[in-house]
Amino acid sequence: MTKTAPPATYRERGPMGAPNGFTLLPWLLMGMGAVSNLLQGQTPQPWIGGLGLLVFNSLYISVVFRSFAPGKREALSTRISLAALGAVTFALAFAYGDSWLFFFPLLGLATGAVVRGRRLGPVMLGISLVAGAVAWRHEGWGGVSAILYGTFLSGMVTAAILALSETVAELRETRQELARSAVEQERLRFSRDLHDLLGHTLSVIVVKSEAARRIAPRDMDAALAQIGDIESIGRQALVEIREAVTGYRESSLADELERARAALTAAGIEPAVHRSGPPLTPQTEALLGWVVRESVTNAIRHSGAAHCSIEVDGSAERVRLVITDDGGGVGSTAPGSGLTGLTERLAAAGGTLRGGPAPRRGFRVVAELPVDESTG
Repeated sequence: MTKTAPPATYRERGPMGAPNGFTLLPWLLMGMGAVSNLLQGQTPQPWIGGLGLLVFNSLYISVVFRSFAPGKREALSTRISLAALGAVTFALAFAYGDSWLFFFPLLGLATGAVVRGRRLGPVMLGISLVAGAVAWRHEGWGGVSAILYGTFLSGMVTAAILALSETVAELRETRQELARSAVEQERLRFSRDLHDLLGHTLSVIVVKSEAARRIAPRDMDAALAQIGDIESIGRQALVEIREAVTGYRESSLADELERARAALTAAGIEPAVHRSGPPLTPQTEALLGWVVRESVTNAIRHSGAAHCSIEVDGSAERVRLVITDDGGGVGSTAPGSGLTGLTERLAAAGGTLRGGPAPRRGFRVVAELPVDESTG
């Protein structure tokens, strides 16, 4: 009979997707040949085979799900379950052969999901040699290579793909943390610059104001000179503040969403805010923040809504912002100049902005922008 090795599977569920225990369950269909033998009465002592099949499936499901649970993959109970799975596999394949030999590649899948690092090679080699020996007993040399190769490959490929998936997940988490850290560092820089810039200036203004108040009753010309100095210092401070703000990144989209939530709540509108997707560039967050600010302001002032939802859904290529209220104010009129200006700004960045009546009731604003991975 012809036997092939099952490749390890990897199910991608969006940009933040990752494999889980359900990923390895479809391979249990490889045991359908053994089930068919049982149902057709081709298996001696079928009640023993049926019990063994039930135990094998139970152990397999337990092992693969525990291998994806944090902290359980290295647990002693998981290793004991894997060893028991190996014993049941050997007993069934040794006793019945034929389609029951396919349980060895399934054992390889479970082993690859649990065992990692340097131990994996020797363990998989040992399992494969045992599988080859059992196949030789039932099939002769013609069945050895397929079972031996399939068992070894299934375990090694499964372990490699799962290890790669975990590495990718860690890199994504690190990237998000670095993005958050960069924003925090920028805020800290600006707060320090603002403190250094205004601390001395405001102190001088206070001192000169007190001096002008004291000398005004007896020397108005001197008091006016002090007031002139205060005006000059104030103008210079404005110039310095503008220069400092030039290099400042705008607040993050997360902060803008929190402010929108607070503003809606204060206005008696129930907010629903949801955000998903990878980190965005500061420029993209700034543009979406302006859309959130303008749309929420319109909803508070004009809509008369009771609910307002804000959804940010990002992928590796584009990010989509949808703001919907259930009011009746803005939805009956054309978008204001604020949204018109934002439409032009988003178009310049390669995005789009649409505003109009929601499908059921109220007003909806939809903004879409491309994601620039090079600067994210």
